[in-house]
Order: sequence, then C-alpha cells, then structure tokens
Amino acid sequence: MRKAVYIQEKIAKILLILSVVLTLGALAAIVFHIFSHGIREINLEFLLESPRDMGREGGVFPTIIGTFYVVLIAVAAAAPIGVFAALYLAEYSRLGMLVGVIRYAVNTLAAIPSIIFGLFGFTFLVIFLGLGWSVLSGGLTLAIMILPTIMRTTEEAIKTVPSDYREGSFALGATKWQTIRYVVLPNALPGIITGVILGIGRSVGETAAVLLTAGSSLQVPVSIFDPARTLSLHLYLLAFEGISFEKAYATATVLMILVLMTNLLANFVIKKTVIKKTIVKSS
Repeated sequence: MRKAVYIQEKIAKILLILSVVLTLGALAAIVFHIFSHGIREINLEFLLESPRDMGREGGVFPTIIGTFYVVLIAVAAAAPIGVFAALYLAEYSRLGMLVGVIRYAVNTLAAIPSIIFGLFGFTFLVIFLGLGWSVLSGGLTLAIMILPTIMRTTEEAIKTVPSDYREGSFALGATKWQTIRYVVLPNALPGIITGVILGIGRSVGETAAVLLTAGSSLQVPVSIFDPARTLSLHLYLLAFEGISFEKAYATATVLMILVLMTNLLANFVIKKTVIKKTIVKSS
C-alpha cells in the first residue's frame, strides 16, 4: 500500500514538473523565435519614424502612440467600473437571483468573441453615436471587452482578504466604506493590479475590434477623435497581406518588449505594496 502511494506521489510530481517545463519551454521558444528574427530590424529610425510605402519602409512610431492612447482609454474606462462593480458584488450584495444574473452576464460577456465587440463598437460608437473611426471608439470598445476580466479578478482578490480584518476595523468604529477603503482595497491591491495587467494584455493584442472601431491610420493621432493603428493591428496587416515579414517580426519584437516592460512595472508596484504592508503590520 505504501509503495503504491509512493509511486503515485512520484508520478504526480513528474507530471507537475513536466507541465512547468513545457510552459516555460513554449514561452522561451516564442520569445527566441520572435527576437531572433525581429531584433536585427530594430533601430532608432524604426522606433521614431512613421511607416512608408504601406509599412515596407520607415518605422512604427505612430502605431506605438496609437497603442498607448487606445489602451490608456480602455483601462481608464474599465478599471474604475470593474473595481466598483466587484466591490458591490463582494461586499454589499447578498446571494440572490440578481447577483446570479449579474455573474452570469459577466461570464457571458467574457466569452464573447472579440469580433462581436468590434461589430457592436462599429455600429453603436462609430455610427450611432457619431464618434467615427477614432481612438475613443477603439478604447471604449476594448474597455467593454476587458471589463469582465477586471471584475472577476478584483472580486476574487477581495474575497481573499481575511474577514478578521473587516471585523477588527468594525470593532474600532470604522464604517463600511472606511473599512473597504483603508483595509480591504489595500490588501486586495496586488490581485486588482493583476486583473488590470490581464486586461492590458488582452487589449494590446486585439486586432479585429480595433480595426472596426479605431481605424487603420498611419498618422500620429493628435486627439482621441483621430483614427489610429495599434501595434498588433499593424503586425497583422504586415504579415497577413505579405507586405514585409521582416517589419512584421520587428513590430512583434517591439510589442513583446512593451508587454514585458508593463509586466515588470506592475510586478514592481505589487512588490512595493506588499513590502509597505509588511512594514506597517510589523510596526
């Protein structure tokens, strides 16, 4: 009996290690393939110039700015709504039919294909509201798309905060909102930031919804009402239309570097938050 349990333990450990190795191997293979083909094309001219000849020449500066504007609007619109909605579900609502309907709607919204969001954004934002193909239309469409991700991760992060923290705050005379603001949210902040990072990752890599709402202009957007092309959309068009695979690989490399920098910055903020919480608790 003990020998059978020992064998099962060994098999489970091997499977777990193999899963980790396969995951890291897939990531390393993708990064190496993209970087090995794209890094040779990256220089100061590529980063600071506008595309020429449909992207065969020049750089990707307008697409970097377009990506930044679109993602910024998406996160600025989705993060507050997602966090406050998650706070309501986790702290104020009671189990019932309404909460069940809300959670079902959120799960359904998360499972909708991105092209459907693009079609909705094109019909409602671009045409009905008259915003046209613009940074604002693309950002709001992506905000609706990443909203379920931010809501669910934030709700789960809030639920991980021990109930003793809330009871201690109430015992000291704090109100419900004071407890949420000064106790719950600071302890749930790492999970909330993780949800925002996931939302940024999805919005940065989106193409179909952006194409239908933000347009595909190769000019630097001056305002939120100007059309713009994001890095992922530029990469898609370069590769799909066979314009230049060299420029496509270089664009993919820039995109991966930006995503990596965003993750590193977010991890830095999370570590600083955890360290600060630890110092406060120990004092």
